[in-house]
Amino acid sequence: MKLLKIKTARFSQVIERCGKPQVYTLWQKPSADRHLQSQIKNHRVMTILKSESGTDFGLVGFKESKEARYVIFPKSLKRFSDKRIVGIDWSLIRE
Repeated sequence: MKLLKIKTARFSQVIERCGKPQVYTLWQKPSADRHLQSQIKNHRVMTILKSESGTDFGLVGFKESKEARYVIFPKSLKRFSDKRIVGIDWSLIRE
């Protein structure tokens, strides 16, 4: 059995390249949220989830989940789209 190696990137690298993100709170259905939809199209949304071990990690794009938190970056995250973002530092995120 071959283990799938997941490529990772550090959260600090993403911020260096894409700017400081802002937390985004869903106040309505994602499909009805026009601002969110335009950010998703422009590859600026990151979904932050908890792993089984309890650490936070990010995925580029919008993955709907009750446990998820969303952040929106000023620049496109396309170059990180196939990576798991590790080392989430909440102090680097604008409220």
